[in-house]
Amino acid sequence: MQHLVWNADPILLQIGPFAIHWYGLFFAGGLLIGYKIMEWIFRREGRDRTLLEPLFFYMVIGTIVGARLAHCLFYEPDYYLAHPLEILYIWKGGLASHGGILGALLALALFCRRYRVSFLWLFSRLAIPALLLDALIRIGNFFNSEILGKVSDLPWAIVFARVDPDHARHPVMLYESAGYLLLFLFVLWLYRRLSAERATCLIPGLVFTLGFAWRFVLEYFKAPQAEHAASLPLGLSMGQLLTIPFFLLGVGLLIWGARREQC
Repeated sequence: MQHLVWNADPILLQIGPFAIHWYGLFFAGGLLIGYKIMEWIFRREGRDRTLLEPLFFYMVIGTIVGARLAHCLFYEPDYYLAHPLEILYIWKGGLASHGGILGALLALALFCRRYRVSFLWLFSRLAIPALLLDALIRIGNFFNSEILGKVSDLPWAIVFARVDPDHARHPVMLYESAGYLLLFLFVLWLYRRLSAERATCLIPGLVFTLGFAWRFVLEYFKAPQAEHAASLPLGLSMGQLLTIPFFLLGVGLLIWGARREQC
């Protein structure tokens, strides 16, 4: 069976030592579109749009720091504990989405305390562009030929020539991107139909429950990313183990929000 052979250069443009990577382009594009979505939400609900610039700063820093620390401590702890300064070398790659979410939530809590904004209200709105950002980041992973799936003979399996030219694999990063994009469209539709209060009550739980359920399922199609994966309980991957608390939190938020008239 003939499979698509993917051998894209992860660098879009290079001029001397300066290089623009596809991953960076999708990441930056997601942040820009997300900023515009939040502008629209703040204008739609009559909120102070001068808060968007500090909010953007808090979210970017919190996400990057959290994602980097989680990758170093959960996926390659032996290496980074032996080479702690390399934790700072974010340009070498290595970001974990679970840590990015935790970092973003902590940064959001600090922002809300500093600027006296409702945490749940802002969280429910930020979840909308965050889903789109996640979808675009996974497309960036595709261009980098990273987060590969297991070997497969399905018609849509892809040969990632830069990593493993001998086997076709599940394009699991594209599965994940498609799921996040569909969830983004669903939550955006829901936000426009619900009252502001109901959106605040329901969206956080929906995003966490559906998003992390999809992430848990996809881990079965991913190649192992942690060297110590075989030693984890119940045969779970590190990604699944880290996903379970977020999923349970989502279920709890969804039940809590469904029972309330105001949040």
